[in-house]
Amino acid sequence: MQLLSEQEIERRKDREDLMKLGINPYPAESFPINATAEEIHKNYPNNTDQYQNVSIAGRLMSRRIMGSASFAEIQDATGRLQVYVKRDDICPDEDKTFYNTVFKKLLGIGDFIGINGFVFTTQTGEISLHIREIKILSKSLKPLPVVKRDEEGNVYDGFTDPELRYRQRYVDLTVNPEVKEVFKMRSKIISGMRRYFDDHGWLEVETPILQAVHGGAAAKPFNTHHNTLDMPLFLRIANELYLKRLIVGGFDGVYEFGKMFRNEGMDRTHNPEFTSVEIYVAYKDYIWMMEMVEDVIQKITESIHGKTEVPVGDKMIDFKGPYRRLTMYESIKEYSGVDVSKMDENGLRAVCGEMGIEIEDSMGRGKLIDEIFGAKVEEHLIQPTYITDYPIEMTPLAKKHRTEPGLVERFELFVNGKEIANAYSELNDPIDQRERFEDQLKLAARGDDEAMAMDEDFLRALEYGMPPTSGLGIGIDRLTMMLTNKSTIQEVLFFPQMRPEKKINIASDEDYVALGIPLGLIPALRDLNVHTIDQLKEQDINKLFNDICGKRKKLKLDVPNPTKEDVEKWLS
Repeated sequence: MQLLSEQEIERRKDREDLMKLGINPYPAESFPINATAEEIHKNYPNNTDQYQNVSIAGRLMSRRIMGSASFAEIQDATGRLQVYVKRDDICPDEDKTFYNTVFKKLLGIGDFIGINGFVFTTQTGEISLHIREIKILSKSLKPLPVVKRDEEGNVYDGFTDPELRYRQRYVDLTVNPEVKEVFKMRSKIISGMRRYFDDHGWLEVETPILQAVHGGAAAKPFNTHHNTLDMPLFLRIANELYLKRLIVGGFDGVYEFGKMFRNEGMDRTHNPEFTSVEIYVAYKDYIWMMEMVEDVIQKITESIHGKTEVPVGDKMIDFKGPYRRLTMYESIKEYSGVDVSKMDENGLRAVCGEMGIEIEDSMGRGKLIDEIFGAKVEEHLIQPTYITDYPIEMTPLAKKHRTEPGLVERFELFVNGKEIANAYSELNDPIDQRERFEDQLKLAARGDDEAMAMDEDFLRALEYGMPPTSGLGIGIDRLTMMLTNKSTIQEVLFFPQMRPEKKINIASDEDYVALGIPLGLIPALRDLNVHTIDQLKEQDINKLFNDICGKRKKLKLDVPNPTKEDVEKWLS
């Protein structure tokens, strides 16, 4: 059973009344549009003659009825426009039903309408559209939240509950139109990056999301099963190994924007599915990649904001290169005072204990160093900073450092304490790669559920030969957070993962009888839209008594009226 509010019940009745008048509240035919609210506001003052036959559509967002004439506001994808409705204009004949009944009573805030008319300027100087014709395009059965704004447009009573905003993004976008700007900017970030890559001649490709072997990152995958092949599959945690197969196949540069899936925790910077771009360019190394990353991020920032400095929280971040560079060991020593470069696993465990860092038995040397780095270093990396030259244990897919034994050629870009990019000089020695995978299997045997699996097909590809290559991954969600000054990843995802909605426990007849309510009166209670015990307990005694008596009579129920004392006992 669907629980309906009084407004929802009334809107359903309005829908039925429209249909009785011969008006389809959900017509099938298209509605021609030749202007938008934004275009009219921008161009009408200098081109008044061009807006004498305007057709526009959108949601009805407000209405001020003044007898035989009314003002209202319509909102399309670009903004709001005031409209003026005169009874005799939309009802030129003697029958005024469309204005008196349809417009004034059966249309509701949130309904989609199409209108035709001409643009004019009111006596107060507001650009408006004088309506000649209205067509109902879609009847809204749920009322929109009322968002109050002052004369300057500042919100003082808004739709702000994050739980509701993220779960009902369609409502959020409707009543908080400024939210759209975040997602428009996100689109510009992706399209700008795509243009940059295309201009360099790199090919956009697509790789499998369902993979037989999870690889390319240290993360726990989501498991699934293919019935026809009767085999387990994984949602990809990264697309790295497939993109490198394409470099083996002869492409000099490939990239992919796509969803990744990691069966991990959720917080302000993590969502189980997220968007990243990975790019691999042959005959390059991680030093070249650092310069490329600086260039692309600086250009994107300038294209969006017109400058390289942007506010992030209470800080001002400058994305102009070059960025500071610190090795992993240097950064830990600088911010913790401890040199971990020569420590073995036992020494690192002792340091974690001294620092109060929680660790697990399954963690090897690489993860222990990563825990120390996360606890002592990350929060200090505010301005864009490259952390370079990671311990080999932390990075099974990167090439060994050309001069520093025990390290690999890897960097991560940190901004405002968060990693937003990760890159390597890619490991292309198949023998070395096999040994790294075998080390990962040992970690998995110790209980590390994020360890990589052995990928024999990828190793076979490397045995055919892969040229020197540099690879990069950039988290689109986190980069968008930085460039739109949002503090949570949920603000830059249209539909972030949410916990299941709490189910409403609808009361049964037995539940009501247990409270002393006669079985014959329960239909009256339900007709009053009281479907749960909580709803019942919230009722006013006097009002419920009067409503029940009225409904009993209206529904012609063969049961006596309750006394006020009876109703009081139900609610006690």
